[in-house]
Amino acid sequence: MPVYKNEKRGTWFVSFRYKDWDGTRRQKKKEGFKTRREALEFEREFLKKKGGGTDMSFGSLVELYMEDCSSRLRPTTLENKRWLFDSKILPTFRSVPVNEITPTMIRRWQNGLLADPAGYSPTYLKTVNNQMSAVMNYAVRFYGLPSNPVVVCGPFGKKTADEMQFWTRDEFRRFIECVKKPAARLAFELLFWTGMRSGELLALTLLDVDFERSRISITKTAAQVKGETVVQPPKTPRSNRVVSVPRFVLALIRDYADRLVDYEPGDRLFYFTKHVLSNEMASGSKAAGVKRIRVHDLRHSHASLLIEMGFSPLLVSERLGHENIQTTLQTYSHLYPDKQEEVSSRLETDEAENYAGVVSEFEKKIEDLQ
Repeated sequence: MPVYKNEKRGTWFVSFRYKDWDGTRRQKKKEGFKTRREALEFEREFLKKKGGGTDMSFGSLVELYMEDCSSRLRPTTLENKRWLFDSKILPTFRSVPVNEITPTMIRRWQNGLLADPAGYSPTYLKTVNNQMSAVMNYAVRFYGLPSNPVVVCGPFGKKTADEMQFWTRDEFRRFIECVKKPAARLAFELLFWTGMRSGELLALTLLDVDFERSRISITKTAAQVKGETVVQPPKTPRSNRVVSVPRFVLALIRDYADRLVDYEPGDRLFYFTKHVLSNEMASGSKAAGVKRIRVHDLRHSHASLLIEMGFSPLLVSERLGHENIQTTLQTYSHLYPDKQEEVSSRLETDEAENYAGVVSEFEKKIEDLQ
């Protein structure tokens, strides 16, 4: 394992050959190490990673996993995954050999997340844990790790929140009166009255609005990736949809667009980020004296409004762009009123004449028992 010193710069470098995954012999050179030890450690870890054994560090495994995911996932999904690893997982496991990560270590890491002063929600904890499990499953499938220690630890966190946050129509009216910036005001109106996702809102153009038929076509979503706005297809195929909107919403859009300077119909209507929208929502909530909810909870608010108005789960599912109706039912079933008594009452009314004798005899027996 030869290492060399760059006398001019006073740093160390390595230069060595290795076999790539397809058997091709390649040359690797890496410069800029402060010490000889750092250079040797880089070479050892690099060869372990290329050798495909589970004695590589967890950090090297994550690099391989992310490289594999890069051609399979949307840029936004990849960026979110990378951020979770960098902030919540790698600080604990980066230097640990993969085959030395035990269920006990996983359990201690989970307990650390539970005790974190940030007070992470159960759904967020599950998301983080799922990422750890995914990379360890990758090691099991492709690098011969005998088992996934995260699976051994069992479930962690929750798939759905214990209580869904949303605003009623009255709460939204109080809130919107306190939002003074025209762009933010229109954005919140659209989110509440259409149920679209915030990324779908930020990708919206005037060409997506059909003023004649009172419809908005949702065909794309916008997100920040490494500081740049990326417009891409929506979350799922079913997210491509046409949403009918009230005439007053169309009037708000038209009025806002008419006030824009040098606006072209194909330009996006909104150029702020989700972070800015979240800040506007926080200040508006405080000024209005309504409970604080997330921007995404306006989508839940729209769904709860539709349910309160008596619309079916199928229509709610189509309007929100869910991939299937099961998603809608799992998310909002608790908001639908219990109709069991209504069912029995309707059946009894419809068949009262046919079963009058049976019912009379039944009620007589009940009286006798009393």
